[in-house]
Amino acid sequence: MNRRTLFSLLGGGAVALTLAACAPMSKTPDIVEIAASNDQFSTLVAAVSAAGLVDTLEGDGPFTLFAPTNDAFAALPAGTVENLLKPENKDQLVKVLTYHVVPGAVTSDQLAGKRIDVATVQGQTVAVNGTNGVRVNNARVTQADIIASNGVIHRIDRVLLPK
Repeated sequence: MNRRTLFSLLGGGAVALTLAACAPMSKTPDIVEIAASNDQFSTLVAAVSAAGLVDTLEGDGPFTLFAPTNDAFAALPAGTVENLLKPENKDQLVKVLTYHVVPGAVTSDQLAGKRIDVATVQGQTVAVNGTNGVRVNNARVTQADIIASNGVIHRIDRVLLPK
């Protein structure tokens, strides 16, 4: 093999490796990445961060997250969100947020036509009614089945508060 052929092969290989290293990964984002990329969930993302739950929700899962929108948080009584985000109220914030998480990946087709109580990560149950759309306690699922690498997100229109 002459030098010109050798250098051409090596140069072509280097270009191919460089392009492969620069190519975007086609990995499905996790629950936190999806929520963080959606402006409707900025309050939820701030709360998850303040509660120290980012690593958990980036974990293997699978999880089902009933994700309240910014409007859902804004509908809480004045000062509620600000109070929950204070460091001294972290335990209460964790309880509220983990009340929105169910172990396993539950899609809307698994809920259709059913009325069931589902255990949350927080320990209490939520009432799921899939007979006319999907409702979780008093919240309505406004967008179902946002698939993540470690579970599924269902956007809801109210914050779920544990008893």
